Amino acid sequence: MDLQLKNRIVLITGGSLGIGLAVAKEFVANGARVIICGRDEQKLSEAKESILKTDKNAEIDTVACDVSKYDDLERMTKYIDETYHGLDILINNAGTGSEEKSMTAPDDKWYYYWDLHVMAAIRLTRLCVPLMRKREGEGVILQTSSICATQPLGYEPIYNVTKAALTMYSKCLAEELIGENIRVNSIAPGLVLTPDWHKTAGILSKEKGITPDEFFAGIAEDMAPINRFAQPEEIAKTFVFLCSPVSSYIVGSNVHIDGGALKTIN
Repeated sequence: MDLQLKNRIVLITGGSLGIGLAVAKEFVANGARVIICGRDEQKLSEAKESILKTDKNAEIDTVACDVSKYDDLERMTKYIDETYHGLDILINNAGTGSEEKSMTAPDDKWYYYWDLHVMAAIRLTRLCVPLMRKREGEGVILQTSSICATQPLGYEPIYNVTKAALTMYSKCLAEELIGENIRVNSIAPGLVLTPDWHKTAGILSKEKGITPDEFFAGIAEDMAPINRFAQPEEIAKTFVFLCSPVSSYIVGSNVHIDGGALKTIN
């Protein structure tokens, strides 16, 4: 299927590893011009190298940016405007898990994750929509939410709450922007083998006296009928499809990719 993404300009936050990097590779494979951002310049450089190894002609750019800081977002979007003269697709993907209890988590931790998961998407949207107006064709904004926005994990209330807020923001934004031919959706992955999960497995498996592989197998058996974690590449294909003109009637949706883990009708 031709996803009609050739020469589309794409910005992916949190694009140097995990789901973000897999999404970047999938866009490049479909002929898009991709900009990935992240906080770590070394990881961004390694991500770019890994893409160019597969396709030496790939159009891949990197920008160091902490999306929780407005000044960084403003600097990045100014660079995109001056270099590309517009933007077609924004993937608000930056984020990470948390671990705390509601009664003991300090305000600072709540504010940090609120800025990272919610305000970063709100601020970047405000900065990027004017860039989308400069381009011909459809604009797309896709937020990386989580199954935890609907079916929370007990050890990370802050992550659950902020991802739920991000999902609701996407729903509100979709109605506001569709009149300008800008589609907004969110995507809710379940268990995906990201660096965050590997870090968690390393810690918790040691505490339980088991191997990381045994930890992953136990989590998958408990949570997902498919009995395994997804690879980021499996998730990436759905991201790219939702940003393609071939999915032009999908507006304001929250799409779960969870191996059957969600226990409710959504």
